[in-house]
Amino acid sequence: MKILEKLRKSGVDAIGDVPWGIHFCQFYRTKEDLIEILVPYFKVGLENNEFCMWVTSQPLEEEEIKESLRKAVPGFNLYLEKEQIEIISYRSWYLKDGIFNFDEVVKKWIEKLNSALANGYDGLRLTGNTSEVEEKDWKVFLDYEKEADRILGNYRILSLCSYCLERCNAAEIIDVVVNHQFVLIKRAGKWEQIESSKRKEAEKALQENKQNLSYAQAFGNIGSWKLDLRKKELTWSDEHYRIFGITKSTHLTLKPLFQWCIPLTGNMS
Repeated sequence: MKILEKLRKSGVDAIGDVPWGIHFCQFYRTKEDLIEILVPYFKVGLENNEFCMWVTSQPLEEEEIKESLRKAVPGFNLYLEKEQIEIISYRSWYLKDGIFNFDEVVKKWIEKLNSALANGYDGLRLTGNTSEVEEKDWKVFLDYEKEADRILGNYRILSLCSYCLERCNAAEIIDVVVNHQFVLIKRAGKWEQIESSKRKEAEKALQENKQNLSYAQAFGNIGSWKLDLRKKELTWSDEHYRIFGITKSTHLTLKPLFQWCIPLTGNMS
């Protein structure tokens, strides 16, 4: 379930604003393609109080990345000094003793997010370049992408993966597209967003399930609610609002939950 908060600026014209939990990828041919997308992507992240992590490999080196960001981001050295951005190599982040363990990588992303939130940042913006994924690790890496797509979507994380188009065959390109919400690809000198047909089908099925649930609740006079413990906020279904006779504009917190619900269930002491 996606986090219901205001949209974040992506920094990419072909995408626009995006919600937390977005997981997409870019197919590139040259280092200029990477710079063209990733530099503005991180520029808006730094300027909007996000912690940024750039996991890089060939064809871009760390110093090239820093130089490109200095040219595009006013006061970039200040962001470096306060350690709001971390640039790390593929091998240092993804491999441990030369072995790729996708459970450990996902765990590390969440740990980075928790650290960022504890330090006052709004969330984590990341990218990872996959050009050094070895053939023997390809299936494991796909499993990681599938798991990352399932788990990271529930957090304040924006995730952009970069794949070298020249290194992927047709089957591998399909594998990549399936495991991301959408793909960026450059055609005729212009970046375009292409959505996964499988993703569209899943979202359509989810919407239909939500609609069916709403009908069932209305028919059975049953409401549902969700509590965000961190914010101490409630989200109610449409039927729940109707049952208690309150408008959807009512701000729901813990207090009204106890006021309205407990009298119906009796003394809970």
